[in-house]
Amino acid sequence: MDKPVILTIDDDPAVLQTISRDLRKQYGSRFRIVRADSGAMALEATQQLKLRGNTVALFLADQRMPGMSGVEFLNQGSEIFPKAKRALLTAYADTNAAIDAINTAQLDYYLLKPWDPPEEKLYPVLDDLLQDWQATFKPVFQGVKVISDRWSPNSHALRDFLSRNQVPYRWLDIESNQEARQLVAYAGEKDNPCLPLVLLPSGEKLVKPTTADLAQQVGMQTEAAKPFYDLVIVGGGPAGLAAAVYGASEGLRTVMIEREAPGGQAGTSSRIENYLGFPVGLSGSDLARRAVTQARRFGVEILTPQEATAIRLEDNYRIITLSDGSEISCHALILAMGVSWRRLTVMGVDQFTGAGVYYGAAQTEAAACKDEDVYVVGGANSAGQAAMYFSKYARKVRMLVRGESLTKSMSQYLIDQIAGTDNIEVMPFHSVVEAKGGDRLEEILVKDSQTGDVKTFKTNSLFIFIGATPSTGWLDGVVQRDERGFLYSGADIPGGMPWPLERDRFLLETNVPGIFAVGDVRHGSVKRVASGVGEGSICVQFVHQHLANV
Repeated sequence: MDKPVILTIDDDPAVLQTISRDLRKQYGSRFRIVRADSGAMALEATQQLKLRGNTVALFLADQRMPGMSGVEFLNQGSEIFPKAKRALLTAYADTNAAIDAINTAQLDYYLLKPWDPPEEKLYPVLDDLLQDWQATFKPVFQGVKVISDRWSPNSHALRDFLSRNQVPYRWLDIESNQEARQLVAYAGEKDNPCLPLVLLPSGEKLVKPTTADLAQQVGMQTEAAKPFYDLVIVGGGPAGLAAAVYGASEGLRTVMIEREAPGGQAGTSSRIENYLGFPVGLSGSDLARRAVTQARRFGVEILTPQEATAIRLEDNYRIITLSDGSEISCHALILAMGVSWRRLTVMGVDQFTGAGVYYGAAQTEAAACKDEDVYVVGGANSAGQAAMYFSKYARKVRMLVRGESLTKSMSQYLIDQIAGTDNIEVMPFHSVVEAKGGDRLEEILVKDSQTGDVKTFKTNSLFIFIGATPSTGWLDGVVQRDERGFLYSGADIPGGMPWPLERDRFLLETNVPGIFAVGDVRHGSVKRVASGVGEGSICVQFVHQHLANV
């Protein structure tokens, strides 16, 4: 954490230098001393400190300054840092103004010039003020700040990206948070606010940034350090992360490409309770954080957000084109892209996506749903985990399930938990047929397939978990896929496909030698975190065997 600030202002250069020297001598080890030679400069400095997430412990201002007096500055400065202590430096002739300022500017103390010796006339007073300030001081958040309204799809995308990539941030709602409006003004966007506005710890502002822009600013790696790797892994879900850990730990130069955030779809799960070794469960984000830390410890390069867009084969090389136009090559490639949430194709849903309609658990939105009615579409484990998570915040969680019950697609432990949660209601044979609202979701129309009745429910929050589809179109013509886009591997590859090598095809190997498929993207895979981790782990052994013959 940065040191708290003592800000001193005086228009006389000699006095300013002297007071700064005395303050630095006594308090420089615990406080940062900032000085300004006018009220206007001090006000600008105060605003910049606020933008950077710093905090001011003490304002020490000279009273007689042209343009803006010390009292006038203290009035304005205390609006930005209301907890800061306020002291006035004044000549004897101005003591009446200082006394009046005790009431008008809530002045804490005034000191007479000269203050020599400071050990007797300056430090004892400031020590008391700073001790009082320290007693109630709560460190301010100094990470990334996102300022927007709740219903901004762009803001949701940025917040979801930061959350899933384990980047600490604070969201400030422009509609309800006074500090958010102040920061917008200090950033120079008051007259024409362009939201979302992102403030970095350095004080730099980003207006409507893309996730790629934000990733670069917060220090994520988006470009590969080398042109060639022993092993390239596309996809950073549990299967890809497991392959990365085992590959790098066994000496392979490894890079992992992830288009959104490490952890994949599993990383959005609010609670995974049936993963071996975690009897009380763990969140998907916690699993992802642990795996990323482990992978980086072994030297894995993780490119995010980055996306593979094309592939071609040249002799023993597999060359991958990335979304920024760059290329990397390898001898062995593991495809672990997982799947993406399937879209709900009913009227109005696309219009409100990111503004009340969300795919996945959207943990970034949970706290905003406090005391509201939340609707969850789907009946598999991901929907059940989300319902349990939202039940901690929402007044009511209704699960809209197209089938007759949860038993066909949900683990029994989750069914039992849902049945024992008072504010969760399961509505079988119900499905959304339309979403309505103005600039955000306001109500949904839900059909009961048994009776044919269509019901209207008021809500601002609809979370959708209706299955998933693979994003494998970029492999067309190279790697064989089934009719739904999942990748064939091993014994599942249809007969008649040519195989150019004398050795047999390895388990998990696709129709192309040296290209493997693991996890949810693989045809016939078990859609569980543990199975993905297992496939990613054992696949590295086949990679070694393939590389031995390259």
